[in-house]
Amino acid sequence: MVKIRDLVKEKGNRVYAVPGNMQLSEATSIMADKNVGALIVVNEDKSIGMFTERDVLKFVASGVDFQAKQVGGMVATDIFIAEAEDDLEYAMSIMIQKNIRHLPVLDEGKLVGVLSMRDVVKVQVKSLEAEVRYMKDFFSGSEAQSAISDIW
Repeated sequence: MVKIRDLVKEKGNRVYAVPGNMQLSEATSIMADKNVGALIVVNEDKSIGMFTERDVLKFVASGVDFQAKQVGGMVATDIFIAEAEDDLEYAMSIMIQKNIRHLPVLDEGKLVGVLSMRDVVKVQVKSLEAEVRYMKDFFSGSEAQSAISDIW
């Protein structure tokens, strides 16, 4: 089984954090500039929540003034997390059940990454591609099987 730690190590552990007193407009600019779908929001180096692309859409639809509001007062504070030692299937299950696209990853209480649904899907696709190739080789006979047959 794939551990979340392995995925974070492979994708990199870059986490973008912003202070809670930052304007929503500035936070969304950072998301666009860094091409990320989630920011961790902190006050005095302590995480208070996560600001996501879904939040942006919700706030735009409800007419929130992005110049006047601070990100700290607008974030979800009841966020779900995963531990680095958890299996990837666990993270995927949480993301599906709770309908979330981003999951902070902690290792011994320290934030070490943010897993996105895209990250999870990439791992699943790689696994399926390997399985499909194995099945094709098995049912059609690989070059190695043919070479062995020629010897016998």
